[in-house]
Amino acid sequence: MPLPKERIYTLDDIYALPDGERAELYDGQIYYMAPPSTKHQLILNYINNTIYNYIKCNKGSCDVFPAPFAVYLNPDDTKNYLEPDISIICDKDKLDDHGCKGAPDWVVEVVSPSSKRFDYYNKLFKYRNAGVKEYWIVDPLDKTVTVHFFDNPDSPYKYTFSDKVNVNIYNDLYIDFSQLNN
Repeated sequence: MPLPKERIYTLDDIYALPDGERAELYDGQIYYMAPPSTKHQLILNYINNTIYNYIKCNKGSCDVFPAPFAVYLNPDDTKNYLEPDISIICDKDKLDDHGCKGAPDWVVEVVSPSSKRFDYYNKLFKYRNAGVKEYWIVDPLDKTVTVHFFDNPDSPYKYTFSDKVNVNIYNDLYIDFSQLNN
């Protein structure tokens, strides 16, 4: 007996989702996203605001976008669509009204229990291959931050929520995770 053919989804399927329903598209498969926890959102806001304020105060050329924000790692690919928790894009030519067409310079994912495997493995692979320079995985349950500098063979680096973590694309920007313990 032949096996049933697996359905391959595309961006059209993502665009057809009902308003308010969030999902990512990974190699033609839809992954629905559960609403984030309060802790997730507090961490995301803290990191996003720190980055935003740094860029604004230093008249930086990059932009920071919290989720939901569409990232098309390869603009010609109709089978992949991601919504990183935080995307930092320095090349304005990659931005349009639909999101980012191409790899962001820096991506931050705040891990949820339902996304842990996806963030640590699947997205790591996609981001590295697409040309993301820096990828942070912030894990509220373990209270760790894993930092990947894809140009650095000594990467990844592991930090805790008691550390100040240096941003590779900005030499003088640190995210002080000890502020989350308050």
